[in-house]
Amino acid sequence: MNHNPTSVFLAVDLGATSGRTILGYIEDGKLTQRELTRFPNRITTVGGQLYWDIYALYDEILHGLKLCADEGIQLTSIGIDTWGVDFVCIGHDGRVLRNPRCYRDPYTDHIMDRFFEKIPRQEVYAKTGIQFMTFNSLFQLAAQRDEGNSALMAADKILFMPDALTYMLTGQAVCEYTVLSTSQMLNPATRRIDPDLAAAVGLSESNFGRYVDPGQVVGVLTDEVRRITGLGPVPVVAVAGHDTASAVAAVPALDPNYAYLSCGTWSLLGIESPEAIISQRSMEYNFTNEGGIEGTTRLLKNICGMWLLERCRSEWTDAPADVNEINRNAMQAKPKQSIINPDDPRFANPTSMVAAICDYCRETGQHVPQDYREMARCIFESLALRYREVIGYLQQLSPVEIKRLHVIGGGSLNQYLMQMTADATGMPVITGPVEGTAIGNIMMQAKAAGIVADRFEMRSIIARSIETKTYEPQTNPT
Repeated sequence: MNHNPTSVFLAVDLGATSGRTILGYIEDGKLTQRELTRFPNRITTVGGQLYWDIYALYDEILHGLKLCADEGIQLTSIGIDTWGVDFVCIGHDGRVLRNPRCYRDPYTDHIMDRFFEKIPRQEVYAKTGIQFMTFNSLFQLAAQRDEGNSALMAADKILFMPDALTYMLTGQAVCEYTVLSTSQMLNPATRRIDPDLAAAVGLSESNFGRYVDPGQVVGVLTDEVRRITGLGPVPVVAVAGHDTASAVAAVPALDPNYAYLSCGTWSLLGIESPEAIISQRSMEYNFTNEGGIEGTTRLLKNICGMWLLERCRSEWTDAPADVNEINRNAMQAKPKQSIINPDDPRFANPTSMVAAICDYCRETGQHVPQDYREMARCIFESLALRYREVIGYLQQLSPVEIKRLHVIGGGSLNQYLMQMTADATGMPVITGPVEGTAIGNIMMQAKAAGIVADRFEMRSIIARSIETKTYEPQTNPT
């Protein structure tokens, strides 16, 4: 920051592969931001099980706070967003009992059918409106209960990832609405944890923190955190704790006739609806109704996204290190030789993503990609076609006509994928912001501080503060 604005916000934005702390302030109707730190978020394998290192993430947050103190930055507040579904067990003594399991751990692979013997699939969907995915919190809790997980057995509280880190900073145990909505335990009609679902995994409402909505102040930094960082009693705000909810809050749309695509490790494609859309058709299409800001619902579908490319890049020996060069070179490959279903279960966490893609193409009688160029092109074209398919489903469910697609997140920088998506869907694709999650986080803190009134003012400020790029369809969708 070149000067001392009145209100400065720190966004802690934690993704499934990396995290960052970003400073932001609003002045003259525009948002200014600066990345303070960036760090890896690694999955740790211990005893054949996959874990997140909650203490490493906490330490990185403290590091960012120390830098603020060192620079003399007077923070107005702090907000934390993370990925969904994963959770931390807190003991009766208030301590973290164990590092949280990672949703990519296959320990839930066969749990859904067993769970549906207790509560039928259709009843679970009618209660929650959530897409069935084996790693949803409900099924993780069921799997941990089945395996006799000692941390769960001893837990007093279950805190989702952003709430757990907020607890470590403030000592306040809360259950933020948007991240709770990813669990497949929230009833959107009551806006509370469904008691039948909780009981089916041996829990009750009392095992979770107090309910808070995005924009509420949770508490202030503990005395210990103040001593470590050199900061004062800075408030911690419950932003839209689920990173996709924060990202959607940053979509610079000025009317409701749009779909959004949060394009990163995961592709999350959906609409913002005034209420949950739970029907036989939405269940057949396996759409999810997740909490948004200001009481809205994000009707969306989770699609395996740039995870496909990220995993292939870790294996390729013939590809350049620069992802932009990979993207450019992919266009040298012959188009539409091989198309995969990105959501085939084999792509969730294979030992070799390259082998999984080759096996899929071989089994479906298609050309098997011969090098990284052909494989990258296969991934991009497959994602674009999957986006077209899902938008078709959304158009059947949406209360408004979808006229354009707003794309946020790192994948929006892939101009080739964006053009393929415009061509496939036959509608304009508008990209930006890239760091949408952090922007949404900052804007919710600004709302808590009384600087902005509502999501419409937030989006108006964002639209004035960022550059967007529009891709028009160049070919007829086929």
